[in-house]
Amino acid sequence: EEYWSITATLSKGTKETTFEAELIRVNNKKVKISKEEQAKEILEKLKSVDFIVSDVVEKERKRTPAPPFTTSTLQQEASRKLGFTARKTMSLAQELYEGLDIGADGTVGLITYIRTDSTRVAEEAQLAAANYIQDKYGKEFLPNKPPIYKKKGAVQDAHEAIRPTSVVREPKVLKSHLKRDQYRLYKLIWERFVASQMKPAIFDTVTINIGAGDYLFRATGSIMKFPGFMMVYTEGRDDEGEEKEKSLPQVKKDEKLIVTKLVPAQHFTKPPSPYTEAMLVKAMEENGVGRPSTYAPTIDTILRRGYVVLQKKRL
Repeated sequence: EEYWSITATLSKGTKETTFEAELIRVNNKKVKISKEEQAKEILEKLKSVDFIVSDVVEKERKRTPAPPFTTSTLQQEASRKLGFTARKTMSLAQELYEGLDIGADGTVGLITYIRTDSTRVAEEAQLAAANYIQDKYGKEFLPNKPPIYKKKGAVQDAHEAIRPTSVVREPKVLKSHLKRDQYRLYKLIWERFVASQMKPAIFDTVTINIGAGDYLFRATGSIMKFPGFMMVYTEGRDDEGEEKEKSLPQVKKDEKLIVTKLVPAQHFTKPPSPYTEAMLVKAMEENGVGRPSTYAPTIDTILRRGYVVLQKKRL
């Protein structure tokens, strides 16, 4: 379905204070512009009105770390960040779990058991992580008590989350002993685990509402105040660009702004995207299809039998 948006480029009079705001409401109702004629009509009306700041809302927002990996989330994240298939992820994870020669220490199992639906972490592992974080990043990155992550749905909880067997075995220390993809997967597991034991990131967010006659425009931006776990790791996302932080100028309520541009843009609603392996694993888990040990073989089977094909990482 066709729909239109209108974006205003506003400023306080200097290039440094220029920012964009989007039309969100008309007569206190959510805006819905379905035709070009409607967009042109609104643009005509906006030419004769003043753009005045109606309010500025400043808030502090926390972003919490993702829990340590389960089988499902490991497969999803390795697909998103490393481009691995579920089968390849499990094959490499098996090698890291069974043990590899890391030099002076001989053959060592580098990660915990890889078929699990639990985010639980052993107390000694949390304590070791806390000591590591304090030494490496400082006490301000450490929560008051070790975090506990609750998982939705029926969880067997027979094994703890997938984590490094020793947090002090940093990926860079093991790099020369591991094959490239073994190293990349170990680094992903290690970073996710360390980040999961750290404090949330804190952002200062600003929302500027701008009144223009019967129309309301909005601009939002955020500035990182404290990086927290994001010093180590940020979770990937399906079908979404990374969050872009916009810097907004200081404005006051009732301040009049200069309009430099009003841009209408045509859009069309899109059908749901075809599944990636990561999205399919997530859907199987959410709908109770199979167990952690069967996600990869299931995808393998539907591909091998030709029920689906893989094109540009989409099923």
